[in-house]
Amino acid sequence: MSNGVQNILLVGVGGQGILLASEILSEVLMLSGYDVKKAEVHGMAQRGGSVVSHVRFGAKVYSPIIPEGQADILFGFELLETYRCLPLLKKDGQVVVNDLEIAPPGVALGKQEYPSDIAAHIKQAFPRSCLVNGIELAQEAGNMRTVNTVLLGSLSTMMDIDQNLWHQALTNMVPQRFIEENIRAFELGRQTQFSRSD
Repeated sequence: MSNGVQNILLVGVGGQGILLASEILSEVLMLSGYDVKKAEVHGMAQRGGSVVSHVRFGAKVYSPIIPEGQADILFGFELLETYRCLPLLKKDGQVVVNDLEIAPPGVALGKQEYPSDIAAHIKQAFPRSCLVNGIELAQEAGNMRTVNTVLLGSLSTMMDIDQNLWHQALTNMVPQRFIEENIRAFELGRQTQFSRSD
């Protein structure tokens, strides 16, 4: 924590629901009484390009951008994008990452190779990391589009925020017809955090 401000960096690729996740995260933080600032970088998001969302919260936050090396939690929706952003984490930072590989354009065109054993490298660099099988748990919840909510469930166990406030934030931000399956996905995400191997 820097000057009472905590920093969460969300990273992934376009189409993964990162911006909605950052909205839900900001909502639960505001419901908890924090001052919240949020900023996004999503130049080619709709084409599968990198998406980064900065969420900062505390008693008073002045800038929405997380300084390099000051992220408390790296919240990753895809392995390679998460790995690329490790330098932005504090030395004792935590990682929540979806166990998913999406080939960037260079790999898809055969010009580069997707790095191997990324999850192991992340775990080695930051032992307090959690690898989540978001797709499998979203399927279990009944909707593949709830991967981001599964990941929010895992993230929630690293934060001192009442579980009911998370449910309220989801209810506020998700269309009514999808609330039940999103709550289910969130709870599955919470369980995977507790059962991970350290």
